[in-house]
Amino acid sequence: MWVKTILLLFLLLGVITSIGLYLWDPLAAPTHLPQLPKAWWGKGSGNNYKEDTTIRKFTVSVSQKVLDDLKTRLQTTIYPEPLEGVNFKYGFNNVYLRDVVVDHWLNRYNWSNEQLRINSFDHFKTQLDGIDVHFVHAKPKNVPANVRVVPLMLIHGWPGSFVEFLDALPLLTTPRKGQDFVFEVVCPSIPGYGFSEAPHHPGFGLAEAAHVFDKLMTRLGFKSYYVQGGDWGGMISFNMAVFFPQRVKGIHVNMLSIPSLKQSLKLLVGQYLPSLFGIDEDDYKVLFPITNIFVIFWTELGYMHFQGTKPDTLGMGVANSPAGLASYILEKFSSWTDMSAVEHPQGKLTEKYTMDQLLTNVMIYWVTGTITSSMRFYKENFSLKQMGYHISEFETNVPAGVAAFPHEIVPIAKYTAKSVFRNLVSFTRMPRGGHFAAFEEPNLLIDDIWHFASIVEKQPSKE
Repeated sequence: MWVKTILLLFLLLGVITSIGLYLWDPLAAPTHLPQLPKAWWGKGSGNNYKEDTTIRKFTVSVSQKVLDDLKTRLQTTIYPEPLEGVNFKYGFNNVYLRDVVVDHWLNRYNWSNEQLRINSFDHFKTQLDGIDVHFVHAKPKNVPANVRVVPLMLIHGWPGSFVEFLDALPLLTTPRKGQDFVFEVVCPSIPGYGFSEAPHHPGFGLAEAAHVFDKLMTRLGFKSYYVQGGDWGGMISFNMAVFFPQRVKGIHVNMLSIPSLKQSLKLLVGQYLPSLFGIDEDDYKVLFPITNIFVIFWTELGYMHFQGTKPDTLGMGVANSPAGLASYILEKFSSWTDMSAVEHPQGKLTEKYTMDQLLTNVMIYWVTGTITSSMRFYKENFSLKQMGYHISEFETNVPAGVAAFPHEIVPIAKYTAKSVFRNLVSFTRMPRGGHFAAFEEPNLLIDDIWHFASIVEKQPSKE
């Protein structure tokens, strides 16, 4: 009896809360953007700082000394014995790590070939707010006279890198039949990731990254541009759309940011009163039961708490063991591609990726020594300073497109997309794919970017 009473009380509370959210909205989106302080992320005080605005050609080159040290460390790795029959349910399986991943790394993986492939694209560095920012710049070739070139920035997340997009770049910079535009792509490394210099002072989060990347596009001469990303890349893209709506021509994401307080309250009530909030049947299947989201947070997001609180402690371990680093990163490429992979003896890793692809992404972190600085990005974004900006409470009228991949770890529903994107011009429920869309399903993602941009390009220009 008491169970029914509690359920009735909860339902009544939901009705009262939902009516309150509609009639009196104390959690309305903020109207004034925060003013970020003058930025300086270089060493020292920066009092006499004069920015070097040159754009310098950059070539990826790893010394033999670094490669020899890597080999020695891999050969002397100690592997704790895993439990029997657990596959990947306790984390990355050490037998698979030793017998497949590290064996391939030592005996078949060829960094020289991968480095040549990476350098087949044009890389550059330029100084922004005191630190060097690395980016790939892919321009279309042999563009017909009647085809316009439009700029697009692609932004990676963690534990990814710019290499996730290498297969996608030719698909974007090659003119398509029936389209009167083609993309010129800028693909930066987030400061503290890969070949971008890490900030030397605390405080560099999503909002600061958005400002740095907008400055990069300005320096390259673009008055307006598209942005695309997943993971942190999607959240940086959202920040850019919020801070620079007159310059961001369109935003396309394959992951939504963590819901605001207002959105979370509506979801809690929406599970019981979906029609009141306009949650249709398709979205209901994605979003509910709400306990599914809590299960994901419990089973897959423990790393986020560690990196959001003590990144340097964790970093000390993985920065000194390449096998440990691979285990930590590749575990995410396993379960975030398909969470059922934990039941599989090989973690389903090579069902969607080649081992060379996976190891090249790990190598970007190893040869640059940036795993610790990349994890600090979590602590900065969970800081009181960053949360005090309340960016997640903002909505944007910038034209938006969303690619919803079914195995994305944070479920994507059209309802939640419309709550932050007031001008949602495309929403695509993908037939397959997970968190690392550009890496896993480049054709699906790129086709959707083209579809989205073709809609926006037909709209009146903001310029």
